Amino acid sequence: MSNKLKHILKKHSGRDASGQVMVRHQGGRQKRMYRVVDFKRNKLGIAAEVVSIEYDPNRSADVALVQYADGEKRYILRPVGLEIGSMIQAGTGSDLKPGNCLPLQEIPVGTFIHNIELTLGRGGQIARSAGDQAVVTAREGEYVHVKMPSGEVRKILGRNCATIGQVGNIDWKDRVIGKAGRNIRLGKRPTVRGVAMNPSSHPHGGGEGRSGIGMSSPKTYAGRKAVGKTRRPKKYSNKFIISRRKGRSK
Repeated sequence: MSNKLKHILKKHSGRDASGQVMVRHQGGRQKRMYRVVDFKRNKLGIAAEVVSIEYDPNRSADVALVQYADGEKRYILRPVGLEIGSMIQAGTGSDLKPGNCLPLQEIPVGTFIHNIELTLGRGGQIARSAGDQAVVTAREGEYVHVKMPSGEVRKILGRNCATIGQVGNIDWKDRVIGKAGRNIRLGKRPTVRGVAMNPSSHPHGGGEGRSGIGMSSPKTYAGRKAVGKTRRPKKYSNKFIISRRKGRSK
């Protein structure tokens, strides 16, 4: 196997270049290999055979190792129904079967898809987690309407590509962590509640006994509002949203 397909994933434990903690509650992760997954699926018109199905410690979905007719091997996300020995292909005119990748404008309405491109040529960015699936709902000129796993309906350029099927490993959401040590090996350190801290350590801290947060609105440990006010900037792509996800008004 080519060394380009796997390499050691370096641990940063939430720290920046100076060693300061920038993201809390990270650390203690087990050493692991990173598998380079082909989200772009840009090897067009060449058939590939699935040679193995593998567990990937860096994502909830399983990955499939495929070997193309010219001998090159790549990892792809494994959809439901893709087994060892299955044949897949990417590009215009590909069959509508799990694992095949083709432009959205060629995918019939009602088809389940995953690994969807938002920007042409950038590779799949949407619906990549275990059990995720989106569905093509309509066509409008050069755009295709896609209902996301969140329930949001968005216009996406028809030339952008997507992969047929639902991402596999559907039972991932039913896993039981079982003990704190497993979370540590996943890279998640313990999280202490703000109300359990001293007032010098968190805005929610202090008070007699089991006191509440004692202020008008919840705060982060840095004193910023934690509910109701977002710091997320408006995105240019918001104009392509037809209906917001569940529980949100447009």
